[in-house]
Amino acid sequence: MIAVTAASGRLGHAVLRHLVDEAGAEQVVAVARSPAKVEVADIEVRAGDYGDVDQMRSALAGVDTVVLISAPVVTGTDRIALHRNVIAAATAAGVRKLLFTSVIGSDGEQDTLFAPTQQVNRQAEADLAASGLEWIVTRNALYLELDLMHIRKAQETGVYRNNAGDGRCGYMTIDELACAIAKLATNDAANGRIYNLVSDNLTQAELVKLACEVFQLNVRYEALTVDENIARFMADPRIAARGAEVAKMLTGCFQCIARGAFEVESDYADAAGRRPRSVREQMEALARAEA
Repeated sequence: MIAVTAASGRLGHAVLRHLVDEAGAEQVVAVARSPAKVEVADIEVRAGDYGDVDQMRSALAGVDTVVLISAPVVTGTDRIALHRNVIAAATAAGVRKLLFTSVIGSDGEQDTLFAPTQQVNRQAEADLAASGLEWIVTRNALYLELDLMHIRKAQETGVYRNNAGDGRCGYMTIDELACAIAKLATNDAANGRIYNLVSDNLTQAELVKLACEVFQLNVRYEALTVDENIARFMADPRIAARGAEVAKMLTGCFQCIARGAFEVESDYADAAGRRPRSVREQMEALARAEA
């Protein structure tokens, strides 16, 4: 049995679908704080909240392998404790193997606004390695869909702005990430390794140019300062409602890009058994899905 936690989210749903293909629906368990939000048919769904160790232990009963989707960044939430809760629950439930979905990066994140968030990811990686469980860590690329959404919205003004400058970053769609994660979860030969799941490393200008070609946009890239980008995020009601910490964290992602911290070599082929689709190919797949 393979369980996916935080299964009602975008990555969770995608991993579930690929696991059904890899292992069969009868071997897949979705664990979610709100089970009714899981929309994958023919699998078992259980209630499980990262904040409740006892509930998570019950949710993981009889499970061999767990895919731990990292806890979302929420102001005032102790994400280190939440990840430790799931690891403790998995250990208590007799789980053998745990795969943690982390984030790409190198030492270049230090002294950026993203550093506190990345420290949480790296602490979870360390806690998992020390847990006694079989383990795998995937350091995931930034979600291509999210940046595309903002680039396409920039068609309204013709300018896409952030503080990444000329730095390069690895991007990948959620489905492409989920494909590799499902392969790793079902492959014990992959245990004990950290995998960078990325495709092409692109500058923001290159990313915007590709988006314009695939989605027939007329948008150019313009670099901002860190302070300008924080102000831009805080002017967005959806981000402002989540607090200044989130605006700074998102700005910190672009700081990491500017410093080259998110430009890493890809382990995708080792993880998935095939080369990663190029960013253009992934964009074209998204465009076809919309048609």
